Amino acid sequence: MNRLIRMATLAAALGTVACGATTNTGTTTSGPVSVPPTTSRPTTTASTDPTEANASQRGVVPAGQELDVRLQAPLSSETAKVEQRFETTTVADLMQDGRVLIPAGSVVRGVVSAVDPAGRGLDRKGSMTLSFDQITVNGRTHDMRAQATSVFESRGIRDEAGTAGVGAGVGGIVGGIIGGVKGAVLGAVIGAGGAIVATEGKDIELPAGTVVRLRLDSPVTVR
Repeated sequence: MNRLIRMATLAAALGTVACGATTNTGTTTSGPVSVPPTTSRPTTTASTDPTEANASQRGVVPAGQELDVRLQAPLSSETAKVEQRFETTTVADLMQDGRVLIPAGSVVRGVVSAVDPAGRGLDRKGSMTLSFDQITVNGRTHDMRAQATSVFESRGIRDEAGTAGVGAGVGGIVGGIIGGVKGAVLGAVIGAGGAIVATEGKDIELPAGTVVRLRLDSPVTVR
């Protein structure tokens, strides 16, 4: 009988030790690690800050260089015609080796090279293809070849008439005075060759002040 009592007491003691070990392990185990969310995101806005030209010869804007330009008048796939001319102005100074190569407010001329209105069908998407063929820098006009790569909304073109094209010395100021840029235009995507296509069965509507990002297909010498 005494032997049975001793065995029961020993078993109870071992159980108490085991429970204590389990409790201790539970209290020392680390909880879930909190990972802060990432803040990086794709760039969807155009900048009015001066930009640096890609590596090239002095006075040469190389092929592949991107420029942001602002429409001076509205364009619509509903009303635009093929070979219709339009004008834009550069949004920010383009710098090279510490000097202004193309000042903000420089005129870039373009042409509607293709257009297709939305029509009545829901699947019919309006589109416009914009090409750019001339740029005027400090009063001198140069031929160029460029196409649209992105389209951004803007707050407009107020104050531009009185400040654009007044010289390289105030180019940086012009870029800040001409309305700010809000973000990528919803409902529009850029296809091959600069074609701006509606994502739904609607026409492309680009109001005056819209910012178009273009990419040069060939170098331009502006020195």
